[in-house]
Amino acid sequence: MWKSKRNVSITYTPLPPSSSSALPQLNDLVTYQTLSSSSAKPKTIEGIDTASAGAKGGEWDWRGKGWLKIASSHWEVLGWGTLVTAAAGGEEENQWVVTYFAKTMFTPAGIDVYSRLKAGVGEEIVGEIRGELARSGDVAVRKLAEEIFEVVRD
Repeated sequence: MWKSKRNVSITYTPLPPSSSSALPQLNDLVTYQTLSSSSAKPKTIEGIDTASAGAKGGEWDWRGKGWLKIASSHWEVLGWGTLVTAAAGGEEENQWVVTYFAKTMFTPAGIDVYSRLKAGVGEEIVGEIRGELARSGDVAVRKLAEEIFEVVRD
């Protein structure tokens, strides 16, 4: 989904408990620019993530907002970590997470690596993550691991 995009940012904000769902929910805001656009104004996709009923944790069901309400997807956290690197004035902590998302009516299934820092995690860590996923017992995850790439950032 992100191959033709740049400067992708995803912000998850916990929502207060509601009468419509006893399960935890997050507001999910995605901003991005297309590679071909010269516009500085980002495009947005917004939805609500609801913890998957009966899941052990780390699994979510997304439903779009507005005209995207017809779209839904399942995603789950495969792993996470913290990378500490030297930075100007000391050390810099970069938290990252690897997620799997199921096929939707608009996108194929895939695996994403997210980072708290704009610089991302770097090709070395992406390579290590790719290698770990390649050892998965799940054939689909192994295949998707081959397709992981870094999103362009300006």
